[in-house]
Amino acid sequence: MGLEPSDQNKQSWNSGAYRAWTNRFGTPSEAAVRIKRDPAKRIGKALDYTGDVKDKKIANLLGSNGTKAVALALLGAIVTVVDFSTENEKYALELAEAADAPIRYVVSDVLQLPADVPRGSFDMVYMEHGILHYFTDLNVLFHVVSTLLRPGGLLVLQDFHPVTTKLITSKGSTANTRKHKVTGDYFDASIEEKVISFSKFGDDCNANVRKVLLRRWTLGEIITSIASSNLTIRLLEELPNQSSDDFDKGIPKTFTLLAEKL
Repeated sequence: MGLEPSDQNKQSWNSGAYRAWTNRFGTPSEAAVRIKRDPAKRIGKALDYTGDVKDKKIANLLGSNGTKAVALALLGAIVTVVDFSTENEKYALELAEAADAPIRYVVSDVLQLPADVPRGSFDMVYMEHGILHYFTDLNVLFHVVSTLLRPGGLLVLQDFHPVTTKLITSKGSTANTRKHKVTGDYFDASIEEKVISFSKFGDDCNANVRKVLLRRWTLGEIITSIASSNLTIRLLEELPNQSSDDFDKGIPKTFTLLAEKL
């Protein structure tokens, strides 16, 4: 696996994603109704720090099914999604049309952006939940982020906390039965083959198609790569489980990071 996401990852993300999102969120028209009720809720804590996104030019890298991009567009942002899945594009564009919230969707490897994606012009690059592990070199990724941003522009990154993804295994579906064990190696830098994230919403269990290659990063590696890419870190907030005050109590589940282009 080189610096860019592998052919295996691209194949998996183009093999059943549209159907999986329909199973998960409903048809694009059904999903649009729910997003329009409260688009800010779809973005979450990041809006506490970014403020009003109206008329802001936002690049949503690896924006997947477009639910976050459409929410940002409903809040008034001018959104460009970049993702390598045509099935994600199909769902996202149908969702945007149903929500009457236009977005631009560029089907491309993030590390090989076409020339018509303007460099140095975005007010914000937005990245969220479960995408960093598709890259084997974060320095290359965050260099791309830096070239997209205008001076003073913001990287807004929301992701799963490495303590949860690399170190702890959790079992149990209620707060009373939930148990945690340290089963991982926080410093493991190997490439892992894992079942693709949308597989639980799919219609079949074709393991040959639905496997992806992942490299999980430590928090230190993420921060260092960002700080080495002409980006100044302004905020790092580590967050507990946002869906419950006592479920997974005491364990960092996600984080929000803001960095400014110098």
